[in-house]
Amino acid sequence: MRVLEKAPAKINLSLDVLHKREDGFHEVKMIMTTIDLADRVELIELPFEEIRIVSHNRFVPDDQRNLAYQAAKLLKDRYHIRKGISISITKTIPVAAGLAGGSSDAAATLRGLNRLWNLGLTLDELAALGAEIGSDVSFCVYGGTALATGRGEIIHHIDPPPHCWVVLAKPSIGVSTADVYKNLNVHAIKHPNVEGMIEAIKDCDYDRICRLMGNVLESVTLHMHPEVANIKDQMKRFGADAVMMSGSGPTVFGLVQYESRLPRVYNGLRGFCDQVFAVRMLGERNSLD
Repeated sequence: MRVLEKAPAKINLSLDVLHKREDGFHEVKMIMTTIDLADRVELIELPFEEIRIVSHNRFVPDDQRNLAYQAAKLLKDRYHIRKGISISITKTIPVAAGLAGGSSDAAATLRGLNRLWNLGLTLDELAALGAEIGSDVSFCVYGGTALATGRGEIIHHIDPPPHCWVVLAKPSIGVSTADVYKNLNVHAIKHPNVEGMIEAIKDCDYDRICRLMGNVLESVTLHMHPEVANIKDQMKRFGADAVMMSGSGPTVFGLVQYESRLPRVYNGLRGFCDQVFAVRMLGERNSLD
């Protein structure tokens, strides 16, 4: 028995941090949407009780540090599954990039094992399990476009944004999300207009979406890693309509409305980054069919 699942990346159209919580996490308010850049997760039952991670990417852990491993173990423990599973992850999403690649792999594992083991869980139930694994996993279970609050696990679905191209560029550096949040001064940041962004998306107002994009974590990451700021500047120079860092970085993305402008932005960035992608927004929710 085997199941294949697609694990799409996400970008943040708006990311605000409100305050640090008593549990050590930060209270966030952000709008996320899925894009057509995806890993592939293949789940194959094993004749012995073991969780095995298979990946040819040396940056992907093959033990309990892997979020897909944690997703499988959570389901096995919670529902008393006495079966083994091989989780083969074919990476397309850059690792540690602010695109929720690991979280999406975990979400795909939850959806796939739900089918493979005939658990009959709903997306809401899978998302609740995902929240036990990581802050972005709940959103990745659903996909689509959503306002995420709490530490990112409380999901409010909203309309998909208007279709456009997304160009992504990831520099060859790693960024520690924990370090970014540790160095964020929540009392000195300019908060983006998240509610305005929701209205702009509802109205399919592409220009207003571009104007309202904002990510408070840029104030930290761009200071720590000037090369990220340089990529932002180059992407604007090559003609992207709006440019922002996704999550805690270091990936920078630009929105491009017209396909005729896409080659100039994409090809221009190839001179600055090895990992450059041009994809479409997905915006629609996953289903269990």
